[in-house]
Amino acid sequence: MFLRYVSIGVLNTLLHWVVFLLLFYLLGMNQGLANLFAFLTAVTFSFFMNARFTFNKNPTGLRYFLFIGFMGILSYLIGSTAQYLDLYPIITLILFSGLSLVLGYLYSKLVVFS
Repeated sequence: MFLRYVSIGVLNTLLHWVVFLLLFYLLGMNQGLANLFAFLTAVTFSFFMNARFTFNKNPTGLRYFLFIGFMGILSYLIGSTAQYLDLYPIITLILFSGLSLVLGYLYSKLVVFS
């Protein structure tokens, strides 16, 4: 189960990074908002793929909002903290990617798709 989650996570991470970099570098958006919007794009993909292929559950609206609520707050907090600390954008991406893999899996397994 975790390997499927990781596989989808790799695609999710790629999507997140591309959207973040486009928003930050091409549109000049700050790291907090760029990370949040990149997250919202990638999490929608990830949620539906994991519901079907990892947890074999119906992707209901309640489950979707539980997942994006928790992970969205995490995304914004990491991006905003990185902006406040004037960290390089790559640090934002690496931190969020690592934390969202572990915390996202645990939260999904124990709360969203339990």
